[in-house]
Amino acid sequence: MNDRPEKISVSLAHDWLVGMRGGEWVLDRLARLFGPTVLYTLVHDGRFHTQAIADCRIVTSPLQRCPGAKGRLRRAYLPFMPRAVECLKVDDCDLLISTSSAVMKSIRTSPSTRHMCYCHSPARYVWGQTEEYTQGAGGTLRGLGLRMIKNRFQNWDRETAVRVDCFLANSSHTARRIRVCYERDAVVVHPPVRTEHFTHDETISREDWYLVVAALEPYKRTSLVIEAANRKNLPLKVAGYGTQFRTLQALAGPTVHMLGRVDEDELLALYQRAKALVFPQLEDFGIVAAEAQATGCPVVAFGQGGALDIVTEETGVFFKEHSVDAILQAYSELAQRIARNVVNPVMCRRNAERFSEKVFDEAIRREAARVLAPDRDSGG
Repeated sequence: MNDRPEKISVSLAHDWLVGMRGGEWVLDRLARLFGPTVLYTLVHDGRFHTQAIADCRIVTSPLQRCPGAKGRLRRAYLPFMPRAVECLKVDDCDLLISTSSAVMKSIRTSPSTRHMCYCHSPARYVWGQTEEYTQGAGGTLRGLGLRMIKNRFQNWDRETAVRVDCFLANSSHTARRIRVCYERDAVVVHPPVRTEHFTHDETISREDWYLVVAALEPYKRTSLVIEAANRKNLPLKVAGYGTQFRTLQALAGPTVHMLGRVDEDELLALYQRAKALVFPQLEDFGIVAAEAQATGCPVVAFGQGGALDIVTEETGVFFKEHSVDAILQAYSELAQRIARNVVNPVMCRRNAERFSEKVFDEAIRREAARVLAPDRDSGG
């Protein structure tokens, strides 16, 4: 996998290693492309992520020694994260690639090192989604703390954007937010989707139930999909776990099945059999929607954010507001499109191939070469 020129040294940086979600799959792909190498991060909880990540030499910040920073209290340390990332000493290298949705884009490098940041989002909790992150247990205290540091954090975040030579954004939505928050342009490089694992199987018939795959947190809007299923007695399966699991389980009617966490093989089977994936949240990209498309599964999505880069008129439908009526109307529209063969599995699969690992690899290599070129355009 690693075929970079031997004379080019590349290091990696990632906000934190405390789970395996979309951002970590991007990091895994970068580690496969450029590792084993040095990987800088604020905290590492010690768990195994992937072999490519484990093969890296992981360097952590002073937050690693703070109580609870590797667990649920991590975001309580937000006021200290700027100082923590400033403490990381990056060894000389030709190129540092950071993946960031919090602070790692602000890591310091030597003057001879070029820095390319793959930005999943400017920090959501201080740049526009503060309310969503203050719901649930402890939300009032969390909200007070965020409001106290918000302006100072934003100023620091904007000022340190100059440390990045080239921004890559995971979607057009994120590129626009980078422009608003940092006054910088970004090249859109969609995250890698494992299209060789998430495949379309023509021998498997689709069944008459809808699917949600999500971390069950308030901003994911899973409750709306459950309420829609309850109103019309529609079969629905919900895969995932989070702080809302018990609440949503209590809300679920007799046609809703809460599956909890599922493994990779179970997830593939769900995608391959579902009538449609329902994607009700605003996401920066939304790798779940792209995975579903790779299996030939149509998507019913909220019509904002990264979903606009993923779903097309031939692969799903959008709803424009967060309401049960809007979701039910989208179901009806999707059924009509499927009946007319406007939306079909072949088109879904073909659409998802735009996000393959091969496409990602080629884009990353191209942008890395551009940022390292002596006469590169410095406007990124």
